[in-house]
Amino acid sequence: MATASPPLATAFRPLAAAGGSGGLVVGAGAGAAPRRGRRGLVVRSVASDREVRGPASTEEELSAVLTSIDSSAIASNIQHHADFTPLFSPEHSSPLKAYHATAKSVFDSLIMNWNATYDYYNKVNAKQAYYLSMEFLQGRALTNAIGNLELTGQYAEALKQLGHNLEDVASQEPDPALGNGGLGRLASCFLDSLATLNYPAWGYGLRYRYGLFKQIITKDGQEEVAENWLEMGNPWEIVRNDVSYPVKFYGKVVEGTDGRKHWIGGENIKAVAHDVPIPGYKTKTTNNLRLWSTTVPSQNFDLGAFNAGDHAKANEAHLNAEKICHVLYPGDESSEGKILRLKQQYTLCSASLQDIISRFESRAGDSLNWEDFPSKVAVQMNDTHPTLCIPELMRILMDIKGLSWNEAWSITERTVAYTNHTVLPEALEKWSLDIMQKLLPRHVEIIETIDEELMNNIVSKYGTADISLLKQKLKDMRILDNVDLPASVAKLFIKPKEKRGKLLVESLESIAEADEKTESQEVENILSETTEKKAESDSEEAPDAEKEDPEYELDPFAKYDPQFPRVVRMANLCVVGGHSVNGVAEIHSEIVKQDVFNSFYEMWPTKFQNKTNGVTPRRWIRFCNPELSTIISKWIGSDDWILNTDKLAGLKKFADDEDLQSEWRTAKRNNKMKVVSLIRDKTGYIVSPDAMFDVQVKRIHEYKRQLLNILGIVYRYKKMKEMSAKDRRKSFVPRVCIFGGKAFATYVQAKRIVKFITDVAATVNYDPDIGDLLKVVFVPDYNVSVAETLIPASELSQHISTAGMEASGTSNMKFAMNGCLLIGTLDGANVEIREEVGEENFFLFGAHAPEIAGLRQERAEGKFVPDLRFEEVKEYVRSGVFGTSNYDELMGSLEGNEGYGRADYFLVGKDFPSYIECQEKVDEAYRDQKLWTRMSILNTAGSPKFSSDRTIHEYAKDIWDISPVIMP
Repeated sequence: MATASPPLATAFRPLAAAGGSGGLVVGAGAGAAPRRGRRGLVVRSVASDREVRGPASTEEELSAVLTSIDSSAIASNIQHHADFTPLFSPEHSSPLKAYHATAKSVFDSLIMNWNATYDYYNKVNAKQAYYLSMEFLQGRALTNAIGNLELTGQYAEALKQLGHNLEDVASQEPDPALGNGGLGRLASCFLDSLATLNYPAWGYGLRYRYGLFKQIITKDGQEEVAENWLEMGNPWEIVRNDVSYPVKFYGKVVEGTDGRKHWIGGENIKAVAHDVPIPGYKTKTTNNLRLWSTTVPSQNFDLGAFNAGDHAKANEAHLNAEKICHVLYPGDESSEGKILRLKQQYTLCSASLQDIISRFESRAGDSLNWEDFPSKVAVQMNDTHPTLCIPELMRILMDIKGLSWNEAWSITERTVAYTNHTVLPEALEKWSLDIMQKLLPRHVEIIETIDEELMNNIVSKYGTADISLLKQKLKDMRILDNVDLPASVAKLFIKPKEKRGKLLVESLESIAEADEKTESQEVENILSETTEKKAESDSEEAPDAEKEDPEYELDPFAKYDPQFPRVVRMANLCVVGGHSVNGVAEIHSEIVKQDVFNSFYEMWPTKFQNKTNGVTPRRWIRFCNPELSTIISKWIGSDDWILNTDKLAGLKKFADDEDLQSEWRTAKRNNKMKVVSLIRDKTGYIVSPDAMFDVQVKRIHEYKRQLLNILGIVYRYKKMKEMSAKDRRKSFVPRVCIFGGKAFATYVQAKRIVKFITDVAATVNYDPDIGDLLKVVFVPDYNVSVAETLIPASELSQHISTAGMEASGTSNMKFAMNGCLLIGTLDGANVEIREEVGEENFFLFGAHAPEIAGLRQERAEGKFVPDLRFEEVKEYVRSGVFGTSNYDELMGSLEGNEGYGRADYFLVGKDFPSYIECQEKVDEAYRDQKLWTRMSILNTAGSPKFSSDRTIHEYAKDIWDISPVIMP
C-alpha cells in the first residue's frame, strides 16, 4: 500500500566519483543538459549533430562515477529525481513515484553511453542496420536496464535504504503497448542482441498512444478497452522535437520542367521522433529505438472555425494526424480503417527513410556518393508492413535526389531485405489498388513500373513457347493482381477465336512481331484495323455480318475482372524489391521456397535463406528467472552462458545429479508460488503449486489451436466425472491449465474460443468433486511482464498449431530455455527444438506438414471418419454442462466437409486422438519426478541454438554485411 512506504527524504546527495565533489549525472529529461559540475561537458543529441553545452563535470569524470557507483550514491540520485523531476506533487509518496524517480536515475546512466554510441557511429561511419517493424513488444525497461548495466544489486539496496523494495517498484511500470505477439517480441529481442553484440543498428516503429487494447475478461468473454501506458508519462523516452519529417497523403503527381515527377497538394502531416535507449549487456553500446508520433503544426488549428463554434472542424487536421498513432492494427473492416492502416505503414516507412537518408548525407559530408548508400545502410523489413519502403526509397532517390530509375532501383534492391513471418494467405497483405492510388498516387506509379519490369523479366525467362506456363508464372508473381496487363505483355495473350480468317491471322502475326516496347495504343490500333478490315470483308459477303463479334479476343487473364477487387500484393513486392528473403525456421523457410514463393525461388534461388528465430537469454532467463540462473552458473562454473549460450550444454553431464535435480525442483516451485499469487490477483482463482502447471500463452487464433487444448481439457474433465474419487487420483496427475493471449477485436471465432475457455473454467474450478485435480485459468491481458512470471514456473507448454502453419514461434524457445517441457506438432521451431533437446524430451503428436493438404482433400471428399472420443467431447459441450451459451458456431466449425467456417480446416478433429494419447504420456512422465526433472534440465541444456545472439550474428553476416563496432 502507498501509505506503507515512508516519504523519501528531502536531502539530496549528488553522485560523485570516489574522492570527488560536486559531480552530478547528466539529466534525463527531454533536451536536458548536465546540471552541475566544475567544467563544461558537450552532450550531443542522439537526434542531430547540434551540440548542447552546459555546466557539468567532464565526460571522463562521469564515466568514472558510473563505474564506481555504490548504493548510497544511487539512493541520493533517486532522491534527487523524486524531489526535482516534477511528475508528482511533493507531498505524495508512493511506489509509483519511487518508480519514476528510479527510472530517471537509471536513465542518467544510460544517456552517457547512448550519446557516446551515437557519436562514435558518426565518427567511424560504419555500415548500419535499420530494423523497421510495426511492433516492438519491449516489456518493462527498469529491470532489464539495470540488469544490462550490472547494477541490479546496487539499485535493490538503494531502494531498500529509501524504504522501498525493487520488485514492488519495478511492478509499477506499465508494459509499453507497442506490440501484440511474437512479431514485436522478436524485434525487441533483436534490439537487445544487436546492442549486446556491439552491432551498429537502430530500430524504427510507431508510438501507439493506446496500443492494441487492454483485455478484460467478463462473463461475456473478452472485452477491449484502450491501453493507458502513457497516462503517467514515459520516463524511458526523449522527445526529439527538432527531429521531424513531413509525410504526405493524397494529392496528385505532375511532371516539372526539370523532367522530374512532383507529388503536390494533398494532406500533409509531421512525424516527430521519440527516442528510447537500448542498452547492451556488459557493454557501453547503447543503441536507439526511434518511434514516430504524428501531428500537424499549430497553424493548422482553425481558430476562426473554433470561435465560430465549429469545434470539430477547428481540430480536424490535428485529429486526422494524431489518430495515425492512436491504435496498433486499427479495425480494417471499413474503408476508413483500411486507409488508416495504410497511413500507418506509409508513415513508418517515409519518416524512417527520410531520417536514414539524412544521416547518410550528414555522415558523407562533401564526399556524398549515392552509390555508397547500400554499403552504409541496410534496411530490414520485419514482415510486409514496411513494404512501402521500396517505392518510397525509389521516390526519394528519383524525385528528390535526381537519380535515374536504373540508379534508384539498383540502390533500393541492394539496400532492402525482407523477413517473411507467415504462410497464412490472409496475413500476406494485399492492399486495395484503388485506395492506394488515391492515398499514394506517386507510389502506385512506381509500383506499376516495377510490376511491368517484373513481367518482362518473367517473359524473358520462360519465353512464349508454353503459354500456359507463362500465364501461371505471371499469375503467381505479379505485384498487381486483377489489373490489366501492360501492352508489352498483353499482346502475348491475344488469340483468334475458333472461326478464323486469313486476314486476322496475318494481323495477329503483325502484333507478335511488334517491338517489345509497343505501347497499348499501338496494339489497339492493330486490333482496330483488323476489326475494320474484317468488317468490310464480312459486309461484302453477308449484310448481317456487321452485328457479329470480332474474330479475335484478349485472354480474360490479361484483363481486369470487375467482379473482383484490384489489389497490390505486398509480399510479392517485398520479394522483388529486396536482395534477401528469409524465413524464420528451417521448416518455414522450406515452405516459403517450395510453396509460398516457389516461382520467385525458381527465378532467384540465391535470394532465399533461413534465419531461425531466437530470444535474448538476458531477459528470458537471467532477469526473469534469477534463481535458476544462479543454479546454472553454479553448475557450469561461471555466468559466461549469458553471452555464450553454447555453455548451457555443460548442464547435460549433470542431468542425473540428485543435488542439481533437487535445486532445480526447488527453483521451479518457488517460481510456481509467484504464479499462484498472480492467478489469485488477476482471476480470484486459488490453485495448488503441487499440480503440474500446463501453459498455452499466445495470440488467440484458430491455427494455434487453443480449441484443441480446451477440448482436451473437457475430455479430461468428463472422464474424471465418470470415475470415483479414488480412481480419479489414480488415473490423473493434478493440473493447472493456464491460457493467455488476446483475440483481435474483430476476430469473432477467436473471441468465441476465449469465451468457451472461461466458461469451462467457471464450471471446472467450482466443481467440489474435482477440487485441485484440475483447474482452468485464463489470465487476462497477457503481456511480457505476465510472461516473465509464467514462463519460469511452467512445467508443460503447449505449441500445438496445425503442422505447416506456424512460421517459427519464439515462446517455445523461452519455455525450453527455462526447463519447461513442450508438447507440440512438428511445426515452426518445434522441429529444431526437438532435434536439439532430444526426441525423448519432447512430447510429439499430430499430422505432419506434408500430409495436411491431403487430409483436407480427404475431408472435402467426405472420407474423414472422426474418432468416437472427439464426437463424445463435442456432444458433451453441447449438453449444456458449461452453461447456457450457444456453442453451435464453435462446434460447427469442426463439422461438415466444405464451406466457410466449416470442415475443420485446422484439423482439430484429425489430431484430437493423437493429442489426448500424448497427454497420457505426459501424465506418466510427470509421475516420475526424477525423470521429469532430468528432461527439464536437458531442455535447458539443449536450448543454446535459440539465442537471438546467434540469429543476429547470422543476419549481420549473411544479409546486412555489418560488423561490430566496439566502443573505445
